[in-house]
Amino acid sequence: MIRELVFQAISKFILGVAVTGILIFLPAGTFHYWNAWLFIGILFIPMLFAGIVMMFKNPELLKKRLNAKEQQTEQNIVIKLSGLMFVLGFAVAGLNFRFEWIMLPGWVSWMAAVMFLFSYLLYGEVLRENTYLSRTVEIQQGQRVIDTGLYGIVRHPMYSVTIILFLSMPLVLGSGFSFVVFLVYPIIIAKRIRNEEALLEKELEGYAAYKTKVKYKIIPYIW
Repeated sequence: MIRELVFQAISKFILGVAVTGILIFLPAGTFHYWNAWLFIGILFIPMLFAGIVMMFKNPELLKKRLNAKEQQTEQNIVIKLSGLMFVLGFAVAGLNFRFEWIMLPGWVSWMAAVMFLFSYLLYGEVLRENTYLSRTVEIQQGQRVIDTGLYGIVRHPMYSVTIILFLSMPLVLGSGFSFVVFLVYPIIIAKRIRNEEALLEKELEGYAAYKTKVKYKIIPYIW
């Protein structure tokens, strides 16, 4: 089992690096795009270390994170829309660099990189707090409501973190046009949360009470 999990993790990691590179560098028409190298570095180097840690400390969680086969039709649509957003966002960033439309100042990219890495740390904390997290909407055997740490502030801290992560990506790439594309993500995630909460309230014991305790979904005091 471990050998298969290692092979699956390495394969998906290499594929992710390759696809991301193609989506950005091909439209850019060059490898001399420092923002792209910065982005790939801050995205995949922490991902590599996180994968290694999960492999040794919690291989079951790693297996869940690698499983992206969504069973629900509505959630399948959300996954496909997110994938389309990434393809368009990265391609637009590459084209923006190639044709020199509007490149953001270098300091914006570096600030966004810091924000991205900070979000990665929060992402790791969410995974530490909730080992039931998978990439699909489902109720797992023995699952219970987590209401401590970040889960005591908002009900979906993972989505809060991914919003920061994804909105910082186009800024690291230096593309304002790409940022506009990624602005669709909060709308996509709102649809996913609505469907997910309906399932959790129906099938996860204690979730209805948790909703009354923690009132905000992803943004404290706002939503």
